Amino acid sequence: MDVGNKIRLIDRLRLGFAVLIAKTVTFIVRSLRLGAASVLPGSIARRIEPQLLQLLSQQVKNGVILIAGTNGKTTTSLLLKTILERKGYRVAHNSTGANLENGLMTALLESTNLVGTLDADYAILEVDENIVPKVLTPLQPRIILCLNLFRDQLDRYGEVDTISKRWTKVISTLPPETVVIPNADDPTLSYLGQQLPQRVLFFGLNEPEQYLEAIPHAVDSIYCPKCGHSLDYQGVYLSHLGDFTCPNCGFSKSKPTLESKEWQQILVGLYNKYNTLAAVTAAQDLGIDEATIKDTINNFQAAFGRAEDLVIEGKRVRILLSKNPVGTNETIRVVNQSTDTTTLMVLNDRTPDGTDVSWIWDVDTEKLVERGGTLVVSGDRVYDMALRLRYSEKSTQSNLNLIVEEDLRQAIATALKHTPDNETLHILPTYSAMLEVREVLTGRKIL
Repeated sequence: MDVGNKIRLIDRLRLGFAVLIAKTVTFIVRSLRLGAASVLPGSIARRIEPQLLQLLSQQVKNGVILIAGTNGKTTTSLLLKTILERKGYRVAHNSTGANLENGLMTALLESTNLVGTLDADYAILEVDENIVPKVLTPLQPRIILCLNLFRDQLDRYGEVDTISKRWTKVISTLPPETVVIPNADDPTLSYLGQQLPQRVLFFGLNEPEQYLEAIPHAVDSIYCPKCGHSLDYQGVYLSHLGDFTCPNCGFSKSKPTLESKEWQQILVGLYNKYNTLAAVTAAQDLGIDEATIKDTINNFQAAFGRAEDLVIEGKRVRILLSKNPVGTNETIRVVNQSTDTTTLMVLNDRTPDGTDVSWIWDVDTEKLVERGGTLVVSGDRVYDMALRLRYSEKSTQSNLNLIVEEDLRQAIATALKHTPDNETLHILPTYSAMLEVREVLTGRKIL
């Protein structure tokens, strides 16, 4: 046996041992109901085999699809996964939303046997925007979906232009056959796509009737990424996403591959139209027929916590993840488009949320307060949220019934009590709060 074969055999044995340990950990954690084991198995296996991510991803038959961005990763990845599964493909996916390195490895480990052989046609991996440069080389993705870039978790990440420059630098080193699908309506990502040597497809909206009346406070990128001059917007759809040109250098929005009006959405919120278009663009590039894609969209169910509808105690409940200014503004828009009168906001400041909650002052909470009704607030930073809402009241004659409740279970019970039988309770939680809310409502943990 030559040296090369010995090395390969040693690698195979180490990989098999790492997989065996990971699956044992998964079994123990789930048997004891300690959680979903979506991160720990990958963390342990990685210590045994440092090249685990590369060794597993290179076994995916038809390639890895990487989905990155601040908002929309889970919904987009689930929709694309569902489309592919409807055509009979086996898909590995980090469905719990664990999108750091250990979570990616754990997701791939789920599709391997005890000797480390992975059986999947595709791997759809939603990836935290900050680790994209670290995982691109080992993953060597076939398709990269770039959804959007907003400020998120101010204590962890830099400005969006810094992140996009890091993305551009690493993506440009990938093989020319790599397909990159950026959001044309995001100036930073539109410019990113225009600089890449790979094949680039764009998605975006062409629906001026959906323009906001004014640019919201939570805007991150209204300057030209090419020359730094202020962009001229024909209109914005949400935050800085819209139709734009630069009067100084001529940079403008890239042309989307699809006509957005031809694709309906089943989930509430304009942000979900972007998620739909991103998934459809990728699916069509993979050769999926239009009939299958449209039928999947028509029957699609929301991912946990993302416009997810539940029935609790005979009442309808809708959970709208609200973890940053842009996302929260959009969920408030969804609430305001309804006639429902009860809302629960839950603000946490744990590691998954970001410990800096100053972002709530960039949220247009005035629009939520103006409608009146009952607004219950809870969470680790309940009084920060309550203060923000009080400052949103324009007069002492407000029609708002603001209820502050530290205990989350009691807050949920109170909100349900105030929700009329024919209405829907909207819950707007940050990420860790969303997990807690779902556990209270359903009795099951996700992570």
